[in-house]
Amino acid sequence: MNNRTKLFVAVALGAGLLSPLANAASTFANNTLDVPYLVYQGELYQVNLHYVENSSPADFTLGTYSKYEEGVMTPSDTASYIGGVVSIPKVRVNTESFRAQLDFIESEGVFRLVETPVLLNNSTDGVVCNYTDSTPNNSASVSITSTSSWTCDGENRNLAANGIPDHEVGTFPNPDNPNTIAEHSVSASFTLTPQESLQATTLGGPAGVIGFVLNGVKIDAGTGGTCDDSGNTCSLGGNVGNWNIEALGQTSFNFGTDQNNAHVQPDGVYHYHGIPEGFVAKQGGDSSKMTLIAWAADGFPIYARYGYSDSNNANSALKPMTGSYQFVSEVSSSRPSVSIYPLGTFNQDWTYVAGSGDLDECNGRFGVTPEFPEGIYHYYATDSYPYFQRCVKGEVESASGGMLPPPPR
Repeated sequence: MNNRTKLFVAVALGAGLLSPLANAASTFANNTLDVPYLVYQGELYQVNLHYVENSSPADFTLGTYSKYEEGVMTPSDTASYIGGVVSIPKVRVNTESFRAQLDFIESEGVFRLVETPVLLNNSTDGVVCNYTDSTPNNSASVSITSTSSWTCDGENRNLAANGIPDHEVGTFPNPDNPNTIAEHSVSASFTLTPQESLQATTLGGPAGVIGFVLNGVKIDAGTGGTCDDSGNTCSLGGNVGNWNIEALGQTSFNFGTDQNNAHVQPDGVYHYHGIPEGFVAKQGGDSSKMTLIAWAADGFPIYARYGYSDSNNANSALKPMTGSYQFVSEVSSSRPSVSIYPLGTFNQDWTYVAGSGDLDECNGRFGVTPEFPEGIYHYYATDSYPYFQRCVKGEVESASGGMLPPPPR
């Protein structure tokens, strides 16, 4: 068994490493190769193949299978069984994807991985690589032309912008946000070949930028607001305690956000805490299509609100994606009283519950998108918590986790 085949077989054995976020055409975990769509003699099947432990080359035996009803659409990445060969365009193994072929050995009754699986990359090169926009923003709070440009150089995706939104904004300063929107130089460089990691990296504030919307406006979902344990001392822009105040989804504090779920930092930086409604509308985003709105710091794309109900099937219905965070089941005795500050006021009120929504702890999942019909890991801005992700699942070079965002937001 060569090294690539060993990698294909070994990384998932017995470890249960594939979580609900990894929904590719086919998956391999816990000794089982799950092929959700396989065409055989013109009909569509779901098939499970079981790995024969310690076999070399790797052998699989036929497990359970079932035939779909007539009329079911054949999605992309569908496997096929023709002439004794199972061809699988994409198999997800942990955080990597392979193209694989299994030959049926009739005399032994097994499907054998004879040829070396081909490791597929996550290149985003060629997607939104020539985005240029110059839009006068005539909002009373701005009156500056928004400029943004994304280019690709073969290795990185590069942003140059002036940080001015390209859509109508609210009134700034306002009673709850006394800051004025100002032009500033924005530059960023993200890899064109993002790689998933097993470990999420927390970003935001001094930990590093989460990402940028295509218009060059920063994404920063957290805040610098805090309360002490008593709840008697709180600040929207200072570190006065251990309880981190959320900008959205609570009514106890007002951060002066506008209709785009955004507001302004003291240095004039306009930034988003949630779905940038004005930008989504400008892009024509609605319930009829997926809308790519941003790039995350790890190089993976961010979409607004809607995704396919079947993450592997671009012909499935679109639906609003929901985060997988729920209120904590046990409220800390040191938390400020819930009678004064209801659950949802603080970041610590939320906990990730795998499978309770559509997405993983970083508000992402693997699946097909219009720009990536073969599937890619990607994020969503959602109407539910955490709104924008607070972490990334791809590898990042210069980020550190666990740090609080700077005050004030």
